[in-house]
Amino acid sequence: MKINKSGFLVFILSLIFIFNSGFLVVGHRGNPSKYPEETIQSDNSAFNDGADYVELDLHVSKDNVLVVSHDRDLARVIGSSVIVSQNNFSYLHSLRQPNGEPIISLDQLFEYYKDKPNTKFLLETKKTKHNNPKNMEYLLANSIKKYNMQNRVMIHSFSADSLKTMSKLLPDVPRIFIVGSLKRINFEVLSYVNGINISSDLITQNPLLIKQLHALHQKVFVWAEMTESPKLWNWLINNDIDGVVTNFPATGYKYKLAKAGTKKYSVDKDGYYYGRMPTTAMENPYLQISTKTNIKFLEKVHVSNAVISQGKTFYQIGNKAFVPADLISFDLQPEWLMPYWNLKIISKYPAIATYSEPQNNATKTGYLNANKKYQILGVNGGSQPSWIYTSDGWVKAKDILYYGLFNQNSIAFKQYAALKPSSKATNIVLPYTNFANKNQKINFWKHYKSVNAVIFN
Repeated sequence: MKINKSGFLVFILSLIFIFNSGFLVVGHRGNPSKYPEETIQSDNSAFNDGADYVELDLHVSKDNVLVVSHDRDLARVIGSSVIVSQNNFSYLHSLRQPNGEPIISLDQLFEYYKDKPNTKFLLETKKTKHNNPKNMEYLLANSIKKYNMQNRVMIHSFSADSLKTMSKLLPDVPRIFIVGSLKRINFEVLSYVNGINISSDLITQNPLLIKQLHALHQKVFVWAEMTESPKLWNWLINNDIDGVVTNFPATGYKYKLAKAGTKKYSVDKDGYYYGRMPTTAMENPYLQISTKTNIKFLEKVHVSNAVISQGKTFYQIGNKAFVPADLISFDLQPEWLMPYWNLKIISKYPAIATYSEPQNNATKTGYLNANKKYQILGVNGGSQPSWIYTSDGWVKAKDILYYGLFNQNSIAFKQYAALKPSSKATNIVLPYTNFANKNQKINFWKHYKSVNAVIFN
């Protein structure tokens, strides 16, 4: 698989080896940003930086030995032109890479790592357009079985014929088909591969492609020319990629740890943002890097997915925009909130608990000050607000009283009067001065018998 100096990202996950974090980190040709590619030093560095797998390439020497090298011509790595297929391995092994290591065979690689069970490899069969060399798959299968590496390797290739042969020789070893065009994917190929490796351009042109391939029980591989900036990494992990092959495994490991333990599920609902202050969306809910997208009070949003990360829930409101779920409600309508929005609230009881989130099982953070009037900073709820956000944390709406000049001539009162009974809060404070006289107060109670209010003198 070709990766130029600016770095390519290839995303891979086998049918068998799946991790709770959601994606694998694979060091491309080892750790080439630190050490010469496809050397033991580079491979060890990749594993030390957190790589789950190391990706390596294979060619066949003149005397039928599998050689670890990306290029058929070794000029780029040793400084002089030597064609792998035109030389015996004994000569190739005498050649030195920039760090002093020799060119090695696959057997020598496996011999070195055979007693290191946490080291795993993604191996690419390098074939010509005529599917040569014909014996590569047999040599590969023999080497894998010789060192009992069946559970520690995956195979990927641009050659469908190579993968078809491997499906017969080692049916339990995952196989990934690398393609640059959707025209190469057909049901025959899907019958003997476990995943498809596709260009990122094809993903952006076909937003449903990942879901479609997953529905066909295929792991999705995506490759693209990238600089591996935080912006690009955010894009990657937001798209349900099953793994990443990277020139920077330490960076991949950082994002893997950030995403570890998260859960994602589909939502596909419209809702409103009920926060007094605008909130800035993040590129992902794992490292929480800010975007330029701001959401304002009563702004309508469409939520496509929810992600639970580090115990908090985030809603995805765009291709790469995430916001905390606390201040977004799918059921609460703006008109059900407006009568109370500019009122203050006070504790209904001496010790009202505050919470970290608007959930019954959320962590208690303290108590409301019983002698303080609080501004409403946000709400969450259904037919009426069920949770209210204050400067001291979230409180249950049933535990507070709405406090304000709730007189019959105010806009808030008129909005309240227009509500259906199911949307009318009954826990409201009615200062005595709201009534011009005793008859007015009596008439109010006759009309609003359901109001469980408290009258303050």
